[in-house]
Amino acid sequence: MSKYVNPRPANRPASSHSAASPGGAKRSMVTDLAADSPDSRFDRILQWVPRILSSKPHIVWLMALGLYLIVLPLVGIAVSAKAELIGGNYTNVTSDIGACIAAGGTLHLVKQGRKRQKIDDERLTLLKEVHALLHHLHPDVAAELGHAYGPPRED
Repeated sequence: MSKYVNPRPANRPASSHSAASPGGAKRSMVTDLAADSPDSRFDRILQWVPRILSSKPHIVWLMALGLYLIVLPLVGIAVSAKAELIGGNYTNVTSDIGACIAAGGTLHLVKQGRKRQKIDDERLTLLKEVHALLHHLHPDVAAELGHAYGPPRED
């Protein structure tokens, strides 16, 4: 295995929230990535927040709110102070739409990263199998290189 790959130890679950990383350095739970499969109900609920924020109905609702709170007053139609207090003003609405766009972009990047990681894991497994097959087919060449034939090692 490459010196640049730092695999997770077999006895450590993927969603561990311990303060120490496999290398022994301290790691913050604040900057730790969310697990692919959350352990607690609270984590499962939090996993839905970006999906809800970036959903089409939520964005359409915010745009309608923006039309109501921004465009109507500009054309002379009065909006009640209570509606502005509850719905916010143009800075609130535009920042909410920006947060929705950011949440959707983040979801897309996370999905791409997980897909890329899965492909990289499959590629590494295939390379290990090819390497072991080459050692099996050409043990004399492997011995010249200083490699001993054996089953693929799990480093």
